[in-house]
Amino acid sequence: MTLAQAESSRIDWEGALVERARAGDSRAFERLYREHAGRVYGLCLRMTREPHLAEDCTQETFINAWRALARFETRSSLGTWLHRIAVNVTLAKRRKVGREEPLADGEIEEEGPEPRWTLETPVEVREIEEAIGALPQGARDALVLHALYGYSHTEAAQMLGLAEGTCKAQLHRARKLLRERLNVEVG
Repeated sequence: MTLAQAESSRIDWEGALVERARAGDSRAFERLYREHAGRVYGLCLRMTREPHLAEDCTQETFINAWRALARFETRSSLGTWLHRIAVNVTLAKRRKVGREEPLADGEIEEEGPEPRWTLETPVEVREIEEAIGALPQGARDALVLHALYGYSHTEAAQMLGLAEGTCKAQLHRARKLLRERLNVEVG
């Protein structure tokens, strides 16, 4: 079986589970939960930096997904749909506790080509995760969605409720701060 065939088979399997869950089969939804909960939790954790809050956001994401499953359109993958819900839940929770950080004046920098990163010395994953966690909230959100989860600038901006240029500026800011914190040279 080729990789494309395996992916198609997985999508067919997942689509069948979605249809069963839409019909009220909670066991099918539980299987979808087990398949996606780890990645949703990882996204929430990277955005909140608090394991307890990330767990709450993950649970709320799946509660919202269960309630809205009838409206899920298969134009995107279930994982992408769940990530969008998770981002919305996480942002709402942060607003609720009043921890939203505005962009400071002068923070928006010119856009340029995205640099290729070259690590001069091995940097452990833990150090990178700590450096990402230490980023200002807006910069971290843009980096997590675009650079780590692969969403386009437009998609990330829509999820975060930002103008695309602001999202790009936040991403640029995140990369600059990471280069400084990790002492990374741009090649």
